[in-house]
Amino acid sequence: MDPTSACNLKCVGCWAADYGNNMNMDFETLDNIIEQGKALGTYMYIYSGGEPLVRKSDIIKLCEKHNDCMFLAFTNATLIDESFADEMLRIKNFIPAISVEGFENETDVRRGKGTYNRAINAMEILKNKKLPFGISCCYTRQNTEIIGSEQYFDDMIAKGAKFAWFFTYIPVGTDAAEELIATADQREYMYNQVRKFRSSKPIFTMDFWNDGEYVNGCIAGGKCYLHINANGDIEPCAFIHYSDSNIHEKTLLEAYKSPLFMQYRKNQPFNENHLRPCPLLDNPEKLENIVIASAAKSTDMKHPEDVHNLCKKCKRTSENWAVTAERLWKDNH
Repeated sequence: MDPTSACNLKCVGCWAADYGNNMNMDFETLDNIIEQGKALGTYMYIYSGGEPLVRKSDIIKLCEKHNDCMFLAFTNATLIDESFADEMLRIKNFIPAISVEGFENETDVRRGKGTYNRAINAMEILKNKKLPFGISCCYTRQNTEIIGSEQYFDDMIAKGAKFAWFFTYIPVGTDAAEELIATADQREYMYNQVRKFRSSKPIFTMDFWNDGEYVNGCIAGGKCYLHINANGDIEPCAFIHYSDSNIHEKTLLEAYKSPLFMQYRKNQPFNENHLRPCPLLDNPEKLENIVIASAAKSTDMKHPEDVHNLCKKCKRTSENWAVTAERLWKDNH
């Protein structure tokens, strides 16, 4: 869930960068979501944004109140300082996933000059206090070979990272940079590198698209997770900006039963080849059908995006990846 749409950076290709600081879920709303989730058996909560640590005092209060839960935040880490790290050490149930795009050049090109060094400084603070943290990496056409390199893995391990979450770039938003979408060859490179290093490096890795085989396809739409944006819109996935429910109007359970989420349930898995798990990037026709059938609305705050236009941007990428994915699936299953 997104505590806020506010962010202190403006990264290339990030939809949140366009939203400004106008949307926030207050402490009571966030607390209520967690209470509802716990009643349904959910004990892990992930903050995204915006930059969630803009709300770090509320995040600490929520960790304190719900000490039976684990919390993680995708963060640019520029707001992590000694005092916040001390709070993390005190509460013991909050772990950051620090966003880096590679080394200094790759990170600063997308996130702004000096961002990499500020993130590395945060890693140093956390490592010195023996606090667990990981990294979150978006691989694009420009940085895949860096992100997947042994040199990069070894450097992040040396800096103290205990896990790495990999995402491939998704062209969400009317101003999305389509030229950043990774090629089929680059996605295959990440598939091979992540698997190779799992058995040889002391870091836990997960690639949210290429690891669909371990969770029987897509995990979104309430199957294993959902996303609530800072406006309260309940979305099936952080990358799928369509909704027919809002947390200010419906309970979580009501949202799970909504037409949009039931369409997800009905259609999962979206492909029997679990290397093609996504209803947008890998099977765009599936997302088109789901949004139309459920009458879900775009939640993009600046430029509502027609689902046909969104899926059209992914069509060629999905067709190219289908050829590679079929070969990999047959070779390994």
